[in-house]
Amino acid sequence: MTELRLEDVSKVYGADGTGTSALEDVDITVRDGEFFTLVGPSGCGKTTTLRTIAGFEAPTDGAIRFDGRGVAGVPPERRDVGVVFQSYALFPHMTVAENVGYGLRFREPPDGKTVDDRVTELLELVDLEGMGDRDPDQLSGGQRQRVALARALAPAPDLLLLDEPMSALDAQLRESLRRQVTRIQSELGITTVYVTHDQAEALAISDRLAVMHDGRVEQVGRPQEIYREPATRFVAEFVGDNNVFEGDARGRNGEYPQVAIDGETFSLAAIPDGTDRVTFCVRPGALSQAADHNRLPVTVETSEFLGETVRVNGRWNGRRIVLQLPDVPESDELTVGFAPDDAHVIDRD
Repeated sequence: MTELRLEDVSKVYGADGTGTSALEDVDITVRDGEFFTLVGPSGCGKTTTLRTIAGFEAPTDGAIRFDGRGVAGVPPERRDVGVVFQSYALFPHMTVAENVGYGLRFREPPDGKTVDDRVTELLELVDLEGMGDRDPDQLSGGQRQRVALARALAPAPDLLLLDEPMSALDAQLRESLRRQVTRIQSELGITTVYVTHDQAEALAISDRLAVMHDGRVEQVGRPQEIYREPATRFVAEFVGDNNVFEGDARGRNGEYPQVAIDGETFSLAAIPDGTDRVTFCVRPGALSQAADHNRLPVTVETSEFLGETVRVNGRWNGRRIVLQLPDVPESDELTVGFAPDDAHVIDRD
């Protein structure tokens, strides 16, 4: 398959290069056969990044390489890339089979197969066998998206790009379809770049992901690294619920270094040498009423029953605090704490 490399890619809209900056020094390597996700809020640059990879946009600066080969000036149809868009973009006047086989009008099917054999193979792969004669408007949204996926895979591209392909589907169907997409990607071993604004989806499906913000890459890593060890405050606050604190380093109290916040002192497992101002985060599940360290009183504002747990929104010294508790709290006031090892110090932005 293909290793994808983006080297300091920037994109500025405007004829003189001084207009709106959509991407700034994006540097990413997607490994051969990897499922890689770009995640971030609307307007962060993730779709623009995907479009530059596909060749629909030309970067203002930087280089894009497929297996070390620069693709500047190579048109989309010659990049050997399959693209699945947010909208299904199926041809309504064609059957399902004709839609899947459309790309094979311009390229021979792989492995010496006939067009019909390749279409049949792909419909089986996406669990739509026997539906080739149907029209797209006879299918559900999830089925149409699978047709779009099969069409993108038909020419056996080296690289698969998916631009928020499940955003129009309901939650249950999204979960089912994403399992199918990851299964298909794993079976084929195709290098894949997936775009989503859904942090939970990004964590669930990715080998690695890049969190983007304001046209820049904030952090690249495995899902566990992104969640447990956010590199910036933006990542800490964007990926899942989190509690972010900022205070002044105050030396050590026995085993642990100390951080002072509003006259209260908290113990952390470690603080980088030479740090005066400390930003750290604690996930809601790490805050416990049974904890011995770092106790703080919380005023409960709302509780949300989520089945296995209860999400509690509260306040401490005017700051928003999110808790994850096993039951609905019996009082509007409760004291929770966290172990020093459960606090993660964030690199300064």
